[in-house]
Amino acid sequence: MPKNQNTFSSLRRRMANRAVQAGWRWMQRAGAVTPETPGRLRFGAIGHGTRLAFPQGTVFGERWIRLGDHCIIAEQVTLTAGMMPDLDLGPDPLLVLGNGVVLGRGSHVIADARIGIGDDTFCGPGVYITSTNHSYDDPHEPVGRQWPRSAPVEIGPGCWLGTGAVILPGARLGRNVVVAAGAVVRGEVPDHAVVAGAPARIVRRWEPETGWQPPLRTPAPVPIADGITSEQLRGLAALAEAEAEAEVKAEVVAKAEVVAEPERETGPKAERLGSGAGRPAAGRPAG
Repeated sequence: MPKNQNTFSSLRRRMANRAVQAGWRWMQRAGAVTPETPGRLRFGAIGHGTRLAFPQGTVFGERWIRLGDHCIIAEQVTLTAGMMPDLDLGPDPLLVLGNGVVLGRGSHVIADARIGIGDDTFCGPGVYITSTNHSYDDPHEPVGRQWPRSAPVEIGPGCWLGTGAVILPGARLGRNVVVAAGAVVRGEVPDHAVVAGAPARIVRRWEPETGWQPPLRTPAPVPIADGITSEQLRGLAALAEAEAEAEVKAEVVAKAEVVAEPERETGPKAERLGSGAGRPAAGRPAG
């Protein structure tokens, strides 16, 4: 193929790529759901500053879904109220998100019974929260055809749900609960607890009298002060790096001194032993 034809083909691919990327960014902006641009979705409430990224996941029963202020709903998040669309679910909302709730990409919140998520609760990607679970009471009937069990779910304010966490029907999480990635939670979890595993168990807890037990392994991060500039942050980072290097050098020097100390102590002894190596033992003739 002639060189100019290759160049033209490459140019066309680059132009097409740029056009597709620009078009996708435009679709993401235009397709986002906000209080000002709800699109086809008619939520029971959608608070100020809340945004559902485009593309949205499955959403139905939105009349019974209430979203607080400044919530962030990432791409492909499923929000459903009721077992299927177009049901009359009564006067009360089924799915209620507090203010500042974050739902990570690909998460699911399935509310056949009430689900409440408290203010400032953050969820990583792929979190699954459901108030309904399959039953398998009848051993002769396929599990998928048996009537499911439902129970309300309550998640307190300030919680963190790690990637892939599963919250089962009837779960009640307290305030500032941490759910480890991949944990499967059911039942009650007290305030300020860390749970992990499947089924989830408490692995750490904070109490006013004793603090965190077991103790945390790392010190708490220091928040950035208000009004600090990017130049000051870079200066602090450089200072911290220099201090870390100085600590490493001091540790190396200290270890070297520890190693050298026994050598200084054994040196004269070795000389004394060497100087007497050729002498006969006391009371014995030489020869």
